[in-house]
Amino acid sequence: MQSYTKNEDIAWVVPPQAYADARPVDYRLSAPLSRYLTMRDGCRLAVDIYIPESNSAAPDDQAPGRFPTIVLFTPYYRRFKLKSGGSGECAPNTAKFRDYFVPRGYAVVVIDVRGTGASFGTRDSFRSPRERDDSYEVVDWIAAQPWSDGVVGATGISYLGAASDFLASTRHPSVKAIAPLFSVWDTYTDNYFPGGIQLKALTQSYDDLMVALDHDRREMLHRFVYYANPDFEGPQPVDEDPDGVLLQEAIHQHLGNFRQTEFMPEFRFREDPLPYDPTFSSATFSPYSLAAQIPEDVAVLSVSGWMDGGGYMNGAISRYLTLSKNPRHLLLGPWDHGARIDISPWRTTQMADFPWLAEILRFFDHYLLGMQTGQENEDPIHYYALHAEQWRSAKQWPPYSAAQTHTSYLGPNQTLETAPLAAPMHRDYQVDFSIGTGAGTRYERIAAINSIEYYPDWQGRTDAMCSFTSEPLKVQTELAGHVVADLWVSSSEPDAALFVYLTEIEADGTERYVTEGILRLLHRKVSPCPAGYQTTWPFRSFRKDDASPLTPGLFERVTIPLLPTAWRFSEGSRIRLSIAGADKDHCGQVPHGRPPLLQIGTGGEHGSSVSLPLREIK
Repeated sequence: MQSYTKNEDIAWVVPPQAYADARPVDYRLSAPLSRYLTMRDGCRLAVDIYIPESNSAAPDDQAPGRFPTIVLFTPYYRRFKLKSGGSGECAPNTAKFRDYFVPRGYAVVVIDVRGTGASFGTRDSFRSPRERDDSYEVVDWIAAQPWSDGVVGATGISYLGAASDFLASTRHPSVKAIAPLFSVWDTYTDNYFPGGIQLKALTQSYDDLMVALDHDRREMLHRFVYYANPDFEGPQPVDEDPDGVLLQEAIHQHLGNFRQTEFMPEFRFREDPLPYDPTFSSATFSPYSLAAQIPEDVAVLSVSGWMDGGGYMNGAISRYLTLSKNPRHLLLGPWDHGARIDISPWRTTQMADFPWLAEILRFFDHYLLGMQTGQENEDPIHYYALHAEQWRSAKQWPPYSAAQTHTSYLGPNQTLETAPLAAPMHRDYQVDFSIGTGAGTRYERIAAINSIEYYPDWQGRTDAMCSFTSEPLKVQTELAGHVVADLWVSSSEPDAALFVYLTEIEADGTERYVTEGILRLLHRKVSPCPAGYQTTWPFRSFRKDDASPLTPGLFERVTIPLLPTAWRFSEGSRIRLSIAGADKDHCGQVPHGRPPLLQIGTGGEHGSSVSLPLREIK
């Protein structure tokens, strides 16, 4: 493992930018071909096809080249139509991939998934199984085209990344590599129900976005910074539909699409089937459920960031751990959802400036083009250490051994102690449902809300929580992985929620949010990981048959994994663990209208602790 140096490039044998600088760019981008593809049930999907054109002069009769293809399945318009005289990027969702890969010798095909954009049909669910079946047929068509060399890869951010997983699970023989970016492995815990608690604002915001796009409600798009260009005039019709007649028929069909505000609340428990379809549950639209269907020769690059919503980074790590027989790589950076912002408080630029597209290019060059990229000489994992502001490499996750885990114990005097206390004690904490975390958090970006600063108002927020603070650190200390709170808790109510936060309090008193973990105590039971869903942190099924109310007044042991991060604590800083029972800004009350009185064990047989994967930097 190469690490702990001021040289940012030491984490790679060949850094991503160096690879990109040496990589030839032999082609140019031209206008797309656009057409409908008819699926097995007659539904027509709108596709854009970008074929590389050579930069060099060539005789007119020279045979066109054949290229590997990168596919992107999007519900966010493959392309907007611009009004006459209008300006702006017409494919804000996919342009970066088009502009980067086509000049480097890849055909790029962008598809409006059924029920969206210019495609016909209706959406019967979030990430519908019908879309998975469509993806197989699209790749069949691609492989038969004269410009295709028969090799296909898939990538994309968020919804598009999960579509890459689903495509791989079809076992189409042409699919050789996927790069799911900032995307879920488990829609339930990575996205909508982290810790078993529904993110209330996310469901409404995403529904608004669906209506704005699927129903072509242009007056609503100004709410979403990615699509706020006033020159946008709905989806771009395909070439065979110059007057947009077919487009209007397609949009009319979209009026029958499912509504997220009605659909997602049906899944209060993971893998609990719909009341009208016993075969359909949250697993149906989660890639982990099809992990066993992904062929072992398909290469996988998982990418996420430390502030990527309420669990996307867990999804990237779990995908990496689960697909252990595949060629696999993992990249975790100082990013929010989609790497739109560098989230480090010590950043030098607001926008993320790491060349992550170069890392994806090298991955596809290696596995799709068969180029000699040196990929085999790199460690499979790269992650960014915040405050150190350096990249690290690792051969396994977690990067530190179990022997490097440091345990601190919750003390009765609001302290974190180095040894457990023998005397049985506890601390009372009355849950306050008015406590929140504000509007500058990890949860806004995944709700399509533009975020620039993360936790800028954290100072003093944990004072109203049940907090425990360490002595000042004697040396710099770096954390990498999942912090796990091991708590003994009793509640006055038969249900409660725990929101656990880790804070660095610097020597001058500055408080910095580090990470958090949340859990609805109804779901406190820990279970073994299933074969298709590997973790290195406590796993919970979140199933109805594993859920059980608390016995009021009875102490129970509860382990809560905090979201992973890599963070350097300064010499002289103190580490604070804080516990709350609410986040009014993002989650509903648990239980409704009945704020519980919690007791947190701080000694004896009910002593609580927190395990931190730390190593000292000397």
